[in-house]
Amino acid sequence: MTGPFTRMYLMTLRLAAHRHAPRYLAGLSFAESSFFPIPPDVMLMPMALARPHRAMHFALITTVASVLGGVLGYAIGYFAMELVEPWLAAAGYGDALERAREWFGLYGFWVVLLAGFSPIPYKAFTVAAGGLALPLLPFVLASMVGRGSRFFLVAGLVGWGGARVEPWLRKYVDWIGWATVVLLVAVYFMFVH
Repeated sequence: MTGPFTRMYLMTLRLAAHRHAPRYLAGLSFAESSFFPIPPDVMLMPMALARPHRAMHFALITTVASVLGGVLGYAIGYFAMELVEPWLAAAGYGDALERAREWFGLYGFWVVLLAGFSPIPYKAFTVAAGGLALPLLPFVLASMVGRGSRFFLVAGLVGWGGARVEPWLRKYVDWIGWATVVLLVAVYFMFVH
């Protein structure tokens, strides 16, 4: 019996082989940066694996779409933060919002760059950056550097590893998936509580 991450991985491999896969990748990358929970790496990796000679092209698509989605997240925060902020405070996220304000005040560009590269949910930072009115140009530049570094690194490593990586990835994808879930939960509790 295969685990849930193996089933998702196999489904993603099928999608990655589809002729419209670059469009799906762009849509997923855009949506993930502002509201969707699944990171584009899950589609970028099998696409780079299936066509290593196109890996950098796929990384570029992912980066551009992700940054554009980040601008949407920024706009959501910029235009709707006043509506959302009381709800966040009532839900117990007031301290986290204050911490984000402090971090953006101290580190601005670098917080967005780190969030773009790390497994920390980027969408939270895009919305917060807009809500805190971080200047748009530094936000976009930090997003391009952070997201681009991450996606080109992922595509490059998978494209370079090629067929040698796939059997290992298929064997351990459930372990990697559950480890990622644990890491995200730990990050959530570190930053929210």
